Amino acid sequence: MATSNKVNWAQLKVGILAIVALFFIALLVFLLTGNTNLFTSEVPLHSYVSDAAAVAAGAPVRIAGIDAGKVTSVKLSGSNDPRKTIRIDFSVEQPMLKQIPEDSQVSIVADSLLGNSKFLNIKKGKSQEPIKQDAEIPALDTRDFDDVVQQGYQALAAMQGILNKADGIISQIEVGHGTIGKLLVDETLYNNLNAIVKQVQILADTLNSKNGTLGKIINSDELYNQAETTIAKLNTIEDDLNNGKGTAGKILKDPALYDDLHKSVNELHTILADLNAGKGTAGILLKDPALAKQLSGTFDKIDTTIDKMNSGQGTIGQLLVNPQLYDSLNGMTGELHALLKDFRANPKKFLRIKVTIF
Repeated sequence: MATSNKVNWAQLKVGILAIVALFFIALLVFLLTGNTNLFTSEVPLHSYVSDAAAVAAGAPVRIAGIDAGKVTSVKLSGSNDPRKTIRIDFSVEQPMLKQIPEDSQVSIVADSLLGNSKFLNIKKGKSQEPIKQDAEIPALDTRDFDDVVQQGYQALAAMQGILNKADGIISQIEVGHGTIGKLLVDETLYNNLNAIVKQVQILADTLNSKNGTLGKIINSDELYNQAETTIAKLNTIEDDLNNGKGTAGKILKDPALYDDLHKSVNELHTILADLNAGKGTAGILLKDPALAKQLSGTFDKIDTTIDKMNSGQGTIGQLLVNPQLYDSLNGMTGELHALLKDFRANPKKFLRIKVTIF
C-alpha cells in the first residue's frame, strides 16, 4: 500500500513539473513574439491599402508614436478596387481603443529614411466617438511616402557623386596640383608670401616711425599743428565772409553791390532789346538789310580786286606776280644803296660847287 502511494506521488510530481515546464515554455514563446502584456485583451481592427510597402505580420501598431498593438496579418483582399488591394488586420489593446476616434486614419511609416523597418501609424481624428471593434480604419495613400523615399535615394546618390568629386579634388590638392595645391605644398609660394609679410611689417614699422613722408604725416605733431593752423585760418576767412569783410565779403553781403549788379543786368537786357529792335549802329548792322547788302557788295569788290592782283593786273598786281619788275626794283634798290654808301664815303665828290665870275 505504501509503495502504491509513493508511485502516485511520484507521478503527481512529474505531472506538476511537466505543467510548470509547459507554462514557462508558453511564456517564453509569448515573450519572443513581442507581446509583453499578458493579461491585456486586444481588439481586432483592419484597414485596406493599395500597397503593403513591405509591412509584415508582427509589425508594431502605434498611435501618435506610442505602441498600441501589432499587425496580425497582411494579405490580398481580392477586391477590384485599386485602393483596397491589400487587407491589413491588426489588433490594439483594449484600453487604447478609446484613444482612437472613428475618423482616424492609418498609414505605413518607416523607422528610418532607408525604410528598413515599417510599422502602422494611426493618426488620431477629431471625432468624439471612439472606433468600434472589428471596424475599418481608412488608410492614407502611401504613394507619396514612396516618392519621398525614392527622392531620398536620388539625393543620396547625388551626394555620393559629390563626395566622390570632392575626394578627387582633395587628392589633387594633396599632391600639389592646382593653385590651392601649390599654395599648400609649394615652399616657393610660402617663401614668397613670407617675404611679402616681412615687407609689410617693414612698411608698418616705417609708418609707425617718423622716418619718411608717410611716417611724418602719421606721427609728426608739426604737420598736425600746421593743419590745425590752416583750418583756423579758413575759419577766420569764413567768419570775414559772413561778416561782409573784404571784397569777397562785400560781394556776399553788400546789398549796394547786388543792386549795381542787378542794374547792370537790366541795362544789358535793354541793350540786347535795342539790338534786337535794330536801334543804334550795332542794331542797324544786325537788322538793316540794305547795310548788309552794301557790306556784301563791298566784300565782292574786295574779292574782285584781290583776284586781279593775283592775276597780275595793275601796278600792285605786277608787283606781286611780275618777276622782272621785282628784279628791276631790286636792282634799283641795290644801286641806290651803293650810291648812298659812296656818298657817305666821299661827300665832297657830290657837293662840289663851281663859281664863275664875269
